[in-house]
Amino acid sequence: MNNIPFLDLQRLHRSIDDEVQEAIRSTIERGAFVGKNAIAGFEERFGAAHHTGSGAGCGSGTDALTLALKALGISSGDEVIVPAMTFIATAEAVVHAGGTPVVADVDPVTLLLTPETVDAVRTANTRAVLPVHLYGHIVPAVHLRHWREEGLIVIEDAAQAHLGTTEQHPVGSIGHAACFSFYPGKNLGAFGDGGMVISADEAVVEEVQRIRDHGRTSKYTHDVVGYCSRLDGIQAAILDVKLRHLPEWTAARVAVAEHYRSLIGDRLVPWNDGAVHHLLVARFDDRDAVQQHLADAKVATGIHYPVPLSLQPWLATSTPTCPGAETAAQEILSLPMDPLMSLEDVDEVTQRLDRALRPV
Repeated sequence: MNNIPFLDLQRLHRSIDDEVQEAIRSTIERGAFVGKNAIAGFEERFGAAHHTGSGAGCGSGTDALTLALKALGISSGDEVIVPAMTFIATAEAVVHAGGTPVVADVDPVTLLLTPETVDAVRTANTRAVLPVHLYGHIVPAVHLRHWREEGLIVIEDAAQAHLGTTEQHPVGSIGHAACFSFYPGKNLGAFGDGGMVISADEAVVEEVQRIRDHGRTSKYTHDVVGYCSRLDGIQAAILDVKLRHLPEWTAARVAVAEHYRSLIGDRLVPWNDGAVHHLLVARFDDRDAVQQHLADAKVATGIHYPVPLSLQPWLATSTPTCPGAETAAQEILSLPMDPLMSLEDVDEVTQRLDRALRPV
């Protein structure tokens, strides 16, 4: 019985090794390691891929969220609504920007924020909402527009949603800004860490570019306290290579996800057209037992995320119960999702899953 990995990055990187090595060599020869000129080409092409202007590369996806919040004016006393089902970075960034994260429950089926779950925790101090395109499933455009029309700042957490769309609109083209992570396992991953802010408002991008680089207006003039959070030239060069392949890899993820849906659709967290399937997530009443059965059958899995924000120690005391997220956290299991998986690989995963679900 062969092992089925959760994500085979080595195989992915071998497929583009010559291009990556040439990009690294060229960066070293040019000495283009740090600074705007080292990454400007990648920023422009990444922004263009999402139908916005140039982006602002930074040190991580968490920093991207923090810098976008600051660039859009979030400060002390401002409440920012975040979903209970997300990685901790979504809430951390609000604190780093000086705001107060307010945790909202998610739709119990899609696990995404909705106007109803946002309204349940909205107050007079609510300044912004930070919808997460969880698993690469995109929060509907109608919701994003609704929040903007309600006067809220909308910053899309697109850490798992590179090239995602809703109603054929790319992520980041409806909200005030969108923030991406280039953590190695993401759909577009670096050989280390990195992040990006994009916006249709060039002033937002320019402000992030200023804040990320010590708040400088010239080499030795700094009119605000900034950060040292710069995407470096070698990572940008690697990401630029991968960006050329990302449409093909995204189409492959969609094909894999659709084949899973044809086989076990009733167990999957649902998605709409435009999803890009960073993760492929199913739900099981006896999740831990199923995960162990699959491990015994040499199928690697994950859980994203076992502890919702409403139960995180530093947030739990200020957060009401979030039954949608808290129930899901006990049931969700991420199955193998890899752009180089074959449909036969998916058949094998689901066959082993079927055996795991049979009564003993």
